[in-house]
Amino acid sequence: MIRTYIKVWAALLGLLALTVGAAYVPLGPFNTITAMSIAVTKAVIIALYFMHLRYSPRLTWVFAGAGFFWLLLLFTLALSDYATRRYMPPPTVWLP
Repeated sequence: MIRTYIKVWAALLGLLALTVGAAYVPLGPFNTITAMSIAVTKAVIIALYFMHLRYSPRLTWVFAGAGFFWLLLLFTLALSDYATRRYMPPPTVWLP
């Protein structure tokens, strides 16, 4: 059990080093994709081991998946609202 946590800790530290290293590499538009991929990998490791999903019953997986699906839905709706807004410059004349 402790050996597993040490391996998870080492993996998370390695991913942290990879995140810091990727921040200094100019990848252009792939910076975001790289950072998000590393972040998703870290989130999956944390969910599997520290939330104990790896050895839990399938019903727990269903509820955890439903929570992440709901989070994805909220992000999608918020970003679609943000992406469809028009930019309006500040007014040049202020009227009372």
